[in-house]
This record gives sequence, C-alpha cells and structure tokens, in this order.
Amino acid sequence: MKAVLCKAYGPPESLVIDDIPELQCGPGQARIAVEAVGINFPDCLMIEGKYQFKPDFPFSPGGELSGTVIEVGEGVGNVAVGDRICGGGGHGGLAEQIVLPAQGLRPIPDGMDMTTAAAWSTTYGTSYHALKQRGQLQPGETLLVLGAGGGVGLAAVELGHAMGARVIAAASSEAKLEAAREAGADECIDYSDGELKEKVKALTGGQGADVIYDPVGGPLFDQCMRSINWNGRVLIVGFVGGDIPKVPTNLILLKGCQVVGVFYGSFAAMEPEVTARNWEELRDLFTAGKIKPKVSRVYPFGEAAAALRCLADRQAIGKVVVQVVEER
Repeated sequence: MKAVLCKAYGPPESLVIDDIPELQCGPGQARIAVEAVGINFPDCLMIEGKYQFKPDFPFSPGGELSGTVIEVGEGVGNVAVGDRICGGGGHGGLAEQIVLPAQGLRPIPDGMDMTTAAAWSTTYGTSYHALKQRGQLQPGETLLVLGAGGGVGLAAVELGHAMGARVIAAASSEAKLEAAREAGADECIDYSDGELKEKVKALTGGQGADVIYDPVGGPLFDQCMRSINWNGRVLIVGFVGGDIPKVPTNLILLKGCQVVGVFYGSFAAMEPEVTARNWEELRDLFTAGKIKPKVSRVYPFGEAAAALRCLADRQAIGKVVVQVVEER
C-alpha cells in the first residue's frame, strides 16, 4: 500500500510517497481504509523532530483521519466492518490504510461527509475538552481565543458561542477574523501589530477575559497573563508561535488566576468515559447545526507535502485536509 513517509527529519518537501507492507490487525484493533486526513500543527513539528513524541523512521504523519473499517481484531465490539469512522492515533494517517485501537474510534455523525469528518475529531475534541473540563467555561463569561482563524481556534470560537460565553476572537489577519465572526465571535482583535493587552482591556472595561484559550504561545503569552481577569483561567493549548514561553508566576499570584495545561491525547487515554460523553455532546451540537467545521483547503494525496507547508506557513483558515480517496 502507499504511504507518505518521513525517512529523516526535515521540512514537508522532504517527505516521499512509497510502498509499505499492509498492516496487521491485532486484538482490540481495527484496520481502516483511510479516506481523508486532517493536517494539524503537531504533524509539522513531528516531521522536523520538534514534537514531544518521536516515532521510529520511517513513519507517516497524520494524526486525524476519517475512513471505513475493513477489519476488526479479537475482542472489538464498538465498531464493525463497513462502519464510517473518524479518530486518530498520533501519526500514521497519511497512508491508504491504518491500524488503530478500536476504543478511540467514533462514528461519523449523520450528514457529515468524509472530508469534514477528517477535520473535526482532534480539533473539536481538543477545544471542547479545553473549555469544558480544563477551563470550566460558564455562560456569560468572557472567552478570549488566540489563533482564532486556525483549526482549534475556530472550533473554540464556535464552542464558546454555543456554551453561552461572550467570545473575543484574536488573530493576525482580517480574513481570519472574518472566519471567526462567521463562527460566532462577538468581538475581534487583530494582533498582527503585536498588541493584545490594551485591546482586550478596552473590550472588557479593564477587567480582562475570564478564560483565555492560547494555542499560540510565544511573545503573546505574557500579554495573555496580563489580560486575564481575577479568578481567570489561561489555557495552554500549543505553541504555533514558535517559542515556548516562561510562566510569570508573580502574575499568577497577583491575578489569582490559574494556568492550565490542555493535552487532549492524554485526556482521551486517561479518561475514556469522559471523552465518550464529550463526543456525544459534540455530535448533538453538530446535528443541531450549532457547530460546522470549516475546511478551507483540500489537497490530493500526492500533494500532502503542500498541505503541511500550507499549515507550517500559517496560511490556513480553519482546517487543511488531504484526500487519500477522492470524495464520493
């Protein structure tokens, strides 16, 4: 079978498409014919050796996917051959087939196509866990979302709006902010000039946001810490801005706030029952039309490297998806 392979650390252009042996399905696993893969920032980090997990060479990037179950192993009862599923396993998705633990696979909601299904499992799973379990977001609170034009950022905007919060979307271009407005943002901030703190204070009467969702990190993190309300929660989701910032513990003391880590992969592994409930609620939100994953660019399998380059250069609005099989 064909797979996009990383044989040595490097940029997206160093990836190759090659033949690999078909995978074997073991107990508790399911073998999936991959149809589409959602590209995420960790994929870009992983192929450059900058991610916390470093698979053995050669490996395929791609931790978020949709497809059809073609085989199940012993002891699997939650999925069956022929089921349309979405999910992921950290890496390995950019291939014609993948074998994954069956427990983490989710049925694709009625009315959702395969391309969209590849764009929402990690993205919405991460943002919902962040806002619900880690941020304890309440109706009427103010939520500030950084990177609001990206995949997890747009999901956080939509979910925050659905949860009854006042949502302030912050991004680096007008096009990204327009997407955030369409997703339900009440106010928007362009931080392309590097200024965030004073703009947040102006929109909140000097109080700051109750919850800040930060997948960006870098220099903006310090401004987040100065833009948080008393008893607020700053959610650390990622570092697409590059540098991993240092936490100013004096501001945690002075603000009476919390700095909370969000790691969806570990949450899903450690708390599968809570994860399953989250998924039921996300499915209901999609069915009710309250969330609608945005896929801005779709690439064919042979152009997977270009899809990763698009994300690495922060050109994407919403999600970038690679179609392994052309949408039927």
